[in-house]
Amino acid sequence: MKIAVLTGAGVSAESGLGTFRDEDGLWARYDLREVATPEGFARDPALVLDFYNARRRNTAEAEVNAAHLALAELGRSPDHDLTLITQNIDDLHERAGSTGVIHMHGQITRALCAACGHRWDAPMVMQAADPCPACAAPATRPDVVWFGEIPYHMDALSLAVTEADLFVAIGTSAEVYPAAGLVELARGATLEINLAPSVRANAFDAHLHGPATAAVPDWVASLI
Repeated sequence: MKIAVLTGAGVSAESGLGTFRDEDGLWARYDLREVATPEGFARDPALVLDFYNARRRNTAEAEVNAAHLALAELGRSPDHDLTLITQNIDDLHERAGSTGVIHMHGQITRALCAACGHRWDAPMVMQAADPCPACAAPATRPDVVWFGEIPYHMDALSLAVTEADLFVAIGTSAEVYPAAGLVELARGATLEINLAPSVRANAFDAHLHGPATAAVPDWVASLI
């Protein structure tokens, strides 16, 4: 069976990585317009890089959880063809053993030159004066998709959802487009796995509610 899975912040929250909506999390201490937009980076690159340095450190300290491991197990199943798409910029899916993960919002572990487009593995601490390894311009930024930018790999992930026998959204609020609209591309069955129904819950055929670390392993076990 062809399965396309979209994961959101709820999958990594139990690994200690906060979501946009945490009242006391990292995001709550910053104005997103200042740290997660191209305009904010143009105004104060040092502030933006400090913010992502903290997120990179948090990611490095986080550990994979049962949901990540279950999805990696599903990816290894000979009976299923899994395309794993994530909105998350952490590397926990890969550290759990998943391969070929489509990061539609980029990766915190990668750097991007805003001048020439070159990409490379990000150091733990990035600074505004860091030169690009390719063109030497001091225009280094995290290789992540900010508000107002187009997500990566849209053609590939849209095709995977369209061709899937089953589309599953896990741990996503369904409030951020275009990810929230992927369910509309699905021609097969659809399932939402979440702590509680999302704002797009009515667009799904079936639902499982509960923490990702419990609901995802149970669902994967039912398939394999």
